[in-house]
Amino acid sequence: MEKNVGGIDRVLRMIAGLVIIGLGVAFQSWWGVIGVVPLFTGLTSRCGPYALLGISTCKIAEKES
Repeated sequence: MEKNVGGIDRVLRMIAGLVIIGLGVAFQSWWGVIGVVPLFTGLTSRCGPYALLGISTCKIAEKES
């Protein structure tokens, strides 16, 4: 799968993931595990739903196409 998450999108995903995980820990809830998804997609620059919908926020991927 090509990289399809770039720039600000990556940063926002990583921040959101960390916040969700932090809230899960603070409230001692398993819901915090959901934060792993945006954190992982931000770190790897790959998003499955973006690929299925043909969306890309990655400038490098746009130049290669």
